[in-house]
Amino acid sequence: MNKGRYLYPNDYMADPSAHVFEGKIYIYPSHDWESGIEENDNGDHFNMKDYHVFSMEEVDGEVIDHGKVLAVEDIPWSGRQLWDSDVAHKDGKYYIYFSLKDKTDIFRLGVAVGDTPYGPFVAEKTPIDGSYSIDPCVFEDNGDYYIYFGGIWGGQLQFYRNNKITFPMCLPHSHENALSPKIAKLTDNMLEFAEEPQDVIILDENGNPLKQGDTERRFFEASWLHKYNGKYYFSYSTGDTHLICYAIGDNPYGPFTYQGVILTPVIGWTTHHSIVEFKDKWYLFHHDCVPSKGKTWLRSMKVTELEYDENGLIKTIQGQ
Repeated sequence: MNKGRYLYPNDYMADPSAHVFEGKIYIYPSHDWESGIEENDNGDHFNMKDYHVFSMEEVDGEVIDHGKVLAVEDIPWSGRQLWDSDVAHKDGKYYIYFSLKDKTDIFRLGVAVGDTPYGPFVAEKTPIDGSYSIDPCVFEDNGDYYIYFGGIWGGQLQFYRNNKITFPMCLPHSHENALSPKIAKLTDNMLEFAEEPQDVIILDENGNPLKQGDTERRFFEASWLHKYNGKYYFSYSTGDTHLICYAIGDNPYGPFTYQGVILTPVIGWTTHHSIVEFKDKWYLFHHDCVPSKGKTWLRSMKVTELEYDENGLIKTIQGQ
């Protein structure tokens, strides 16, 4: 049983991205609400409209809601569906990277800038040039910042090949290589891609790229990267098989070799997470739908401790 703690029972928050800033844990979730839209595979029922920021000085301490820090109406190029986000800090500024459909209903990545980890954040007038799909994750390594992104089905990654919309907009066949999440280095000002996005390749135990039909291991959405004992751990959701898995590599670009499951299925459909070290312990932030009695579009964020074995492998956490 996952004994994780629910963090904010007063509202529905999902996809928690956790970071340590100013000696505290700050959490950047998406904000679920009862939109009244019927469930479908494009995720239209996940019609989130704004972001709140939360903080806590101890993992088992009080969770502070710093209020709404960015909303759809604050973003000049906005259409609808303010999905997952992540935050990075550089030179005294905080940058929130977010997923949002533009006015043509195509997902793009945007960025907004603030002076504190709890905002408010002011959005750039246009999306990041060359960006697409969903679920940004920003990782700093030796002073360089990298952004990971992508998600299939409602996340529209299947629309693209070689960073361009390609027809037909469909997934590869099951025997073909799986679609890959993307990585791009960010410019010094943190507002643009410094290079063309590249594939993040996930390999099996034989060194071959995972296949699209390998649904219990292949990438679906929810990229996250963290570093442990000099190795790079790329973790992600398998989507329709409801697992959080991980793979290990030697640098931020990969390739990454599949290692196993971090979190088994939870109550609900989506599984989305972050991993952070705080006061010499590691924690998995994620969500489930237990408080909403299984309504997949009303998720609640929670935290549980994450542990490694003597070989640096992550011990599997039972979702339910």
